[in-house]
Amino acid sequence: MKYGARNNVTAKVVAITSDKVMSLVKFEVTVPAKMASVLTTESLQELDLKVGDTVQLIVKAIHVLPVKA
Repeated sequence: MKYGARNNVTAKVVAITSDKVMSLVKFEVTVPAKMASVLTTESLQELDLKVGDTVQLIVKAIHVLPVKA
């Protein structure tokens, strides 16, 4: 998957809350901080994210985009 953002960090998925339309995914990053991302439930399912997965977080403007290799 190609993306244009240059800022990224490695993070672990620590929690997922979903409804029919949107999902909130919380991450633990390697630096002493935590981040979260709100994405459509369809995108969550396409990424096949699960608690414990390690992903790259692409930070672009106000968006945090999870990318799973």
